[in-house]
Amino acid sequence: MSPAPASHIHPMAPHQLHTLTDWAAQEGWNPGLRDTEAFYTADPEGFLMGELNGAPVAVISAVRYEPDFGFIGFFIVDPAHRGQRHGYAVFKAAMQRLEGRLVGLDGVPAQLASYERWGFKLAHRNIRFGGTAPSEPPPGEAAAPAHAGLVSLSQVPLATLLAYDRAFFPADRSTFLQHWLNTPGHVALGLRAGEQLQGYGVMRPCREGWKIGPLFADSADTAAVLLKGLIANTGGGPFYLDVPETNPQALALVEQFAMQPVFETARMYTGPAPDISLDRTYGITTFELG
Repeated sequence: MSPAPASHIHPMAPHQLHTLTDWAAQEGWNPGLRDTEAFYTADPEGFLMGELNGAPVAVISAVRYEPDFGFIGFFIVDPAHRGQRHGYAVFKAAMQRLEGRLVGLDGVPAQLASYERWGFKLAHRNIRFGGTAPSEPPPGEAAAPAHAGLVSLSQVPLATLLAYDRAFFPADRSTFLQHWLNTPGHVALGLRAGEQLQGYGVMRPCREGWKIGPLFADSADTAAVLLKGLIANTGGGPFYLDVPETNPQALALVEQFAMQPVFETARMYTGPAPDISLDRTYGITTFELG
């Protein structure tokens, strides 16, 4: 196999991040309107661009979560430069950046064999489901009252939220979460019983409709309350939830809300899958950062 053409691979500057979301939109991935603002805070050196003659030809993210976990996302090669091994070059750079860590990614199923050659193993599928939120109650019906325990996450102590989140993610991600919850336009809700947090969810506006992620809950009933509370803030229109196929209660939840599958990924890791609470995961945070 011939070597890749020479390309300069470097961490992206903030003003270059639009390339990630613009290319992701062209791939049909429907990125959030302000995703890169929160993503960048997770690891400012973790977003790589491959250039050829000064023009971008490939992008990837390789976000380090200290001390021993990393996640790869945003792996895209410009269509005009595919088949020239630019993808191989940036993927190699990403893996070198995460060397020594357990690495995860969400890959499209068609590329599963390619990721296996890099040492990744399938853990489970994630399925994106889409639904349509009503803009108003059906004729003759009043809007359902909000659940008494449903609150804005701004009312939940940050330490409580971060402690709750650790059951669902392989590493501390407090810096990212603080920005994710407080990005303008994002809706973040929790469900409490007294001072105890029973679940939380975040929803963000996207190029099309809204994406919900994460959606973590101690029970299916809690997840349903959170999901209903979130979509009540959409004003109507499409919304999406990325569900781990291994959680049957999550699959029942999307059926309850008349959602349909629209996309899927393969969650893969370079070693044993981390011990996280998939049975209480009703929606993963993002395909890009885990």
